[in-house]
Amino acid sequence: MTVTLISPLDLSSSPREDVLMRYLQRDVCGHPCIVLDGDDGTEDGIAQPSLCGREREWLKPAPVVNGAERIAGCLLAGAAGDALGARVEFMSWDEIRRGFGNWGIRSMAPVYGRRGAITDDSQMMLFTAEGLLRAFVRQADTGSCHVPAVIHHALQRWLVTQGVEPALSPCRDGWLIRQKELWSRRAPGNTCLSALIDSAEFGEHAVNDSKGCGGVMRVAPCAFLFNAFEVASESARLTHGHPTGYLAAGLFADILNRLWRQNIPLEDATVIALQAHGGKPGMEETRRLIEYVLRLHQQGVRPNPERIADLGGGWVAEEALAIGLWCALAAESLENGVITAVNHSGDSDSTGMIAGNLLGLIYGPQAIPDRWLEDLELRDVITQIAVDLADIPQRYQAGSDARHDVLTRSRYPAW
Repeated sequence: MTVTLISPLDLSSSPREDVLMRYLQRDVCGHPCIVLDGDDGTEDGIAQPSLCGREREWLKPAPVVNGAERIAGCLLAGAAGDALGARVEFMSWDEIRRGFGNWGIRSMAPVYGRRGAITDDSQMMLFTAEGLLRAFVRQADTGSCHVPAVIHHALQRWLVTQGVEPALSPCRDGWLIRQKELWSRRAPGNTCLSALIDSAEFGEHAVNDSKGCGGVMRVAPCAFLFNAFEVASESARLTHGHPTGYLAAGLFADILNRLWRQNIPLEDATVIALQAHGGKPGMEETRRLIEYVLRLHQQGVRPNPERIADLGGGWVAEEALAIGLWCALAAESLENGVITAVNHSGDSDSTGMIAGNLLGLIYGPQAIPDRWLEDLELRDVITQIAVDLADIPQRYQAGSDARHDVLTRSRYPAW
């Protein structure tokens, strides 16, 4: 199929599209591009990086405007996409068709000894959420917290579940590490393992130059606490040292945060997130690919295995985010979008997870097929994490007795 690229300036047909077109113009080569208009902390039309150190703007809270249901949708659908894609992660599209038919995989298939098994993507997502909640409790109780260091501590606990004794000797308290299903290796990425093993102190940036997708795939919970972009970027930077590897994670969390607190369409949230962060040094690769899938979507070009292959396999951060985002933008339903996101020759579980996070936040948990949820490993644990992400901050902010809540402190010790 031959696709003719049309300028977004020719596509405006509604007030909402008019808003989007304010940010979309042609570059010097005549290609449609995002325009950073200089508002909100920009200079000369270029977004400037934040000037913040270890105590940067992590502690600006994301406004809590929705309850646990949408957060549960985000995390459960992400895990379902991870589990659906796990069976075909290392298969080519031709192999997927031979094994599951011309439409590809559509229901959970056995992998890691069961149907609905999650991978390291969802495991690390859960420990990231645990770190965020422990950081919130610590900040609320003591008034001081280095959020990435607390997340790093949580990821070190995940490392323990993978059979590794970290040099940092993380505390083994809290409730999450006691979930025996998490004590299982699910093809963890070498970059994440080596970076966490090599860590000399909590909160230390990775010294590698990796931009693999192991940072972006785990940061969805960062959308719901603190400053989404800053915390997600710093969380990913604990294991991935290339700017694309950690800035793509920040952009993903920022898009999710805008969906959550502003309740706007996904396309709008993506454009506004690019306007805010697309000019940051190191964002160039991610910005170019996200702009490209926005153009494809605006021209009605839908993802399929061959077109997804043209974007890459999703093994690196910007590709995984672009594939997951494109599938979510084009989705006719949550099920349709996640199925599209996993059926290709590439990192199917990570792209399925990203698409699931986006679509689960948009449609809610009721849109997840029952056949997926029935098989999904750790469904109750994921749901509890989602409830806690919504409930614990609300109770603290309401001035309740949360500070003296023994259960909260035992689940998320503020060490």
